[in-house]
Amino acid sequence: MMGPVLAACLLIILSTAWISQANEALCKKDGGVCSCNNNKNSVDCSSKRLTAIPINIPTDTENLKLNYNKLSKLSPTVFHHLTKLRQLYLSNNQLQALPIGVFDQLVNLTDLRLNQNQLQSLPDGVFDKLTSLTQLTLDQNELQSLPHGVFDSLTKLTYLSLNSNQLKRVPEEAFDSLEKLKMLQLQENPWDCTCNGIIYMAKWLKKKADEGLGGVDTAGCEKGGKAVLEITEKDAASDCVSPNTTTAIPIGTMTPASVIYDDIHEIKVPQENFQKFLGYQEPDHLPTQPQCLMSISGYLGLMMSLMLTSAAILYVFHFLKKA
Repeated sequence: MMGPVLAACLLIILSTAWISQANEALCKKDGGVCSCNNNKNSVDCSSKRLTAIPINIPTDTENLKLNYNKLSKLSPTVFHHLTKLRQLYLSNNQLQALPIGVFDQLVNLTDLRLNQNQLQSLPDGVFDKLTSLTQLTLDQNELQSLPHGVFDSLTKLTYLSLNSNQLKRVPEEAFDSLEKLKMLQLQENPWDCTCNGIIYMAKWLKKKADEGLGGVDTAGCEKGGKAVLEITEKDAASDCVSPNTTTAIPIGTMTPASVIYDDIHEIKVPQENFQKFLGYQEPDHLPTQPQCLMSISGYLGLMMSLMLTSAAILYVFHFLKKA
């Protein structure tokens, strides 16, 4: 016969399993699309073919992975309830624009990854509230220009990647606030070294090269084969017209709050059975059959753990009563 100590240990193990299942089920109440750890401070929605962000991400999330999806638009307020975020991965999507104010509530964010998207411009002040940011990746986009003062608030930034874009120059004083910067990636941009608009950048890179900043020699002139930091005022004597650096984001690019998923090829299930359970704003687009099976299996596991826990409690009470 099982002793009281062994019975108590079994009870603790089963209770722990039940709590773990409960946390996992709570995190997966979006239908099993995303997964998270038991403490709910890390949510992984990567590689799910999402076209919009699920609405049931826990508010205490600190690490949110949305990379490798099909996101092309963001709602201006999509992150406003995630004020504890420290890491936000949006890389490897299809983002064409960022709405004004989209990151304004993320004052604790330290790592923002926007690389490998289709961004052609940035709205004014898009990073102004991110005063804790230490890493920002904007490489492998289609940026043609940068707004004036776009990095002014990023005084703690240590890593910045702007490589593989369509940048010809940067605005005056663009990098002046980046006193903590350790690495700057600028390669594979068509830097125009024939216009005097490049002189600020050339002088800044030359100064930072003497101070040991990494990556200052990665910016190469589109023509002539020189590094930008080697360019003098004599080399860039032409007074060229600078491109518009404050392109506004059209209102039409903002995502309506009702959009969550689109045309993922999937096996349809009856809408009425899942509408309340899934919690999507637009229940016409339901998860795929494997995602439903994942959610169902999670709840079956939860029920099994609950039954075993109840049985263990009854056994302990029965044993103690006899004793």
